[in-house]
Amino acid sequence: MSSPEAPATEEAEAPVTDEVREEVLAELREDLGDAIVGTHIVPGQDLWVRVTKDAWQQAGFALRDGAGFKMFEFVSAIDWLPSPWGKSEDSPTDEVVETEPAEIVTGYAGGDTRFQVFARAHSQTRKMGVTLKVDVPEDDFSLPTWIPVFAGANWHERETREMFGIDFVGHPHLVNIYLPGEFEGHPLRKDFPLLARHVKPWPGIVDIEPMPGDESEEGEEG
Repeated sequence: MSSPEAPATEEAEAPVTDEVREEVLAELREDLGDAIVGTHIVPGQDLWVRVTKDAWQQAGFALRDGAGFKMFEFVSAIDWLPSPWGKSEDSPTDEVVETEPAEIVTGYAGGDTRFQVFARAHSQTRKMGVTLKVDVPEDDFSLPTWIPVFAGANWHERETREMFGIDFVGHPHLVNIYLPGEFEGHPLRKDFPLLARHVKPWPGIVDIEPMPGDESEEGEEG
């Protein structure tokens, strides 16, 4: 009698280690040394590497030329500050009140600043991507441009400067894409209040449609 087979729907367990991503990280460490200040691997899923500000452009070349990640994906930024306005978009009537922000948590591979810039590239041969991140201190709110690394970073850096205020030194045309030139402020900073949400409530809040089946139930009750 043959032994029973394992269920066909049983999910494979996630790998405990990830040799491919460990190998990529070792190659980056060889090129960048102490410029790597934080890393995080989720086996079978992704790799994050945090580098020093001075090594930001060098890290891009190391990822492209040393590790072979030649397909550019994006450059962007994040403001880790919890919004001092709360989730004001959840209510069309609540008064806008600024509160003390909660503690800043900077995600995978850590960080020491409120603002960080992220860049990602992909390797078709290794079939994976790597995300580089860097702290951007507010007393020196700039980074060297990634355009010499990937020309496609041009538009991404323009958007990041416009929305967060981060300067990319060496960028040839760092002008707004979306906002008028006289616009003041940077809308993706967490302390930028989106007051339009209180002037005119978002439709998804006030236009509440009945769930499927509600009308028939009301008819039965009547």
